[in-house]
Amino acid sequence: MPDTAPFSPPAWLKPNHLAGMLRGIEKEGLRMQPDGFLAQTPHPHLLGSKLTHPNITTDYSESLLELITDPKDTVTAMLAMLRELHVLVYQAMGADELMWSLSMPCMLSSDDADIPLADYGSSNIGKLKTLYRSGLGVRYGRRMQTIAGLHYNLSFSDDFFVAWQKELGNQDDLATFKNDKYLGLIRNFKRLTPLVLYLTGASPSVCPCFLTGREHTLKSMNDTTLYEPLATSLRMGKLGYTNSVQDHLDIRYNNLPEYVTGLRAAIGTPFEDFMAIGVDDKDGNPIQINDHILQIENEYYSPIRPKQITKSGETPSRALEDRGIAYVEFRAIDLDPYSDIGIRLSTACFLEVLALYCLLTDSPELMPDEDALLADNLERVVNRGRQPDLRVMTAEGETSFAGWMQRHLHRMFPLADLLDAQNGGNHYRLAVTLMLGKAANPQTTLSAQVLADTERLGSTWQLGYELAKQHRQAIMTQTLSPNTQARYEVLAEKSWLQQQDIEASDTQSFYDYIQQYR
Repeated sequence: MPDTAPFSPPAWLKPNHLAGMLRGIEKEGLRMQPDGFLAQTPHPHLLGSKLTHPNITTDYSESLLELITDPKDTVTAMLAMLRELHVLVYQAMGADELMWSLSMPCMLSSDDADIPLADYGSSNIGKLKTLYRSGLGVRYGRRMQTIAGLHYNLSFSDDFFVAWQKELGNQDDLATFKNDKYLGLIRNFKRLTPLVLYLTGASPSVCPCFLTGREHTLKSMNDTTLYEPLATSLRMGKLGYTNSVQDHLDIRYNNLPEYVTGLRAAIGTPFEDFMAIGVDDKDGNPIQINDHILQIENEYYSPIRPKQITKSGETPSRALEDRGIAYVEFRAIDLDPYSDIGIRLSTACFLEVLALYCLLTDSPELMPDEDALLADNLERVVNRGRQPDLRVMTAEGETSFAGWMQRHLHRMFPLADLLDAQNGGNHYRLAVTLMLGKAANPQTTLSAQVLADTERLGSTWQLGYELAKQHRQAIMTQTLSPNTQARYEVLAEKSWLQQQDIEASDTQSFYDYIQQYR
């Protein structure tokens, strides 16, 4: 993916080919008590069943909300739905509870047990979901699982791929062609992840309680805040949502069978440290699904994933194997603490331009040597991304990080113009212009703003608390139309009935179910 040559979109690509793009967001956020500690209350009943509700659930903890938009054909429609879900959450939450606005968690007690695992009811599938979370806790500690992020899901239409395939005279079936192109996008996104962390990273500091009992090299701003002065996204580095166990997994993105095989090998391979923990406690109660490198596929942490919608009882890898890649999931995005819904229009538009750029730019195979180099770049940008003279490694050798970012961003303008031509307005061009300004001036990044405000207010917690109060106020002034309100109420009610049906249809004890599953 050389970054020196000017970039021209292919001649066949017209604005109408971008008409069928779909996008959706999965946004996590902790519920917090007014004293700053994690909420200990159950998930609000009014929001429906966590097990079956399509749009509102929990991630790791009972206190970690996950809001999921439907796939939408415009960015503005998607953000409008994300806002609706926030309104519903605030209507249902306790009057004194807040939604924490930062990716790194609010105050945590020194006892891991005070981080409640998400409870999905008494069905076997519900208990399995909780057991998976128990396994993450015994493997990595529950604290790491309280980090919140935002996943951006994106797909391009079949018309887009058919036109491209016709232009190339490619004879593969459409699913194979799409798989290859989506994997090319993924490889290039991995190469450009440092750009994403610099532009959207907003976690340069953390409350010391998050690192209780852990070794680290962070500096003390004061008694209540640890930080790295030039960091962008500690969430994406060694202190955050990664683990050394997975560093040596050889999961490749050069073709789909290779990716699926690598993922399955990790699920099928026992790991000594996890074997030492045991799969059951001394009383015979299950504490992790298995003692393998991965319990299930979702445990694999990657900044981007190929995805296919799963059917009931189907694993993600089986869905990919049978029906190919339907969309990609960008996972390297911190919550924007200054947005009341965790992401701004400009960021969403930029991610779509970036996706199109990654898709259309040459994408050579990604082998372990280059992967190791990319991991090094990522750590540099996580910890020192705003260092003015920072250098990163590329296929052409070492280069200035700021210059590298600016060259890529300049090359994205023609694609931003195509997206604007299809969608109307100039949101996409504005988004790239804004990001170009951030690339040229580290002081304008989210991470720099977070640190400046943390110093001004005295602590990371104080900043998160002030922003959470502001966001609550902003969201509570908004109302849903009677129709929209009624639709969500029906959805919540229906989700409880679905959960009851699932629980009533179980005929097997959980003990037998988990033995069979293992």
